[in-house]
Amino acid sequence: CLSPNQRTEQIVLIKKMGTVFGVYLKYVALASTGLVAGYRNLTPTWELTAMASGCLYVGACNAVISVMFFTGRGMRLLGKDPKTGKLPFWSYVVWAGFHFPTFLYTYVHHYLLGHHFKVGGLKDKATGKKTALPAASEVFPRWFIGGRYSDEVGVKRWGAIVDLTVEFEEACIDQCKPGGYLLVRCWDGVPPTPDELEVAAVHCARAHRAGENLLIHCAHGRGRSTTCMCAAAVRAGLFATWQEAFEAIKVGRPVVKLNAKMRGALAAWQEKYCKKTG
Repeated sequence: CLSPNQRTEQIVLIKKMGTVFGVYLKYVALASTGLVAGYRNLTPTWELTAMASGCLYVGACNAVISVMFFTGRGMRLLGKDPKTGKLPFWSYVVWAGFHFPTFLYTYVHHYLLGHHFKVGGLKDKATGKKTALPAASEVFPRWFIGGRYSDEVGVKRWGAIVDLTVEFEEACIDQCKPGGYLLVRCWDGVPPTPDELEVAAVHCARAHRAGENLLIHCAHGRGRSTTCMCAAAVRAGLFATWQEAFEAIKVGRPVVKLNAKMRGALAAWQEKYCKKTG
């Protein structure tokens, strides 16, 4: 039997890992459903066989993604261009079984749950009513953290953009100054490596010194982007530690969260890079 302290530690660990398991299980569920539905509907009739083939295809796509996510590999698999932030046509053809469910999930999460039901929204201090969660939030002056639809914020010029997605095209590329776009490929729920965090942090610190608007975004503006924002804020001299930065970010965007892998990546980054520079 576990002691009370051990049970408490276990519960905390499960909560911290929740985002990782949730995202992973989403891919696994799609893979399992597609493969099982496809196998059960294989019949001599071409209509059902065609439908079964489609299910098997969706299942196979997401099975591959599940493995890549679990192992932390294959970030280049979808072919996203690091200069333009675009996905090639062949990616949508080959990986349609992954792209379509991912796009649909994010669209519903942002517009239906976020805008209509205001899930994760904030209470307006003047009216007391709940407002929709913005596509991107200005957590510090000129520092924005957001998701896939950050172009809705309406900022006309970005000095720096850090894109932490492999699954979506960059929507703000036309508003970014030349050389300001940085792609750091990460699967949903998987943080950048300490070295990648340092590259992104230096990129943001440069824009901060120039007094420019900067955007760090992932799919929903919660995990991957928060990880990078913590490191960037420390590198820019706004905070002494990533823990302090995280607490401040939560004030401006309360839905942000860090799973155990993200916290581990930040701890490793801070140990490797911050102690050397004081």
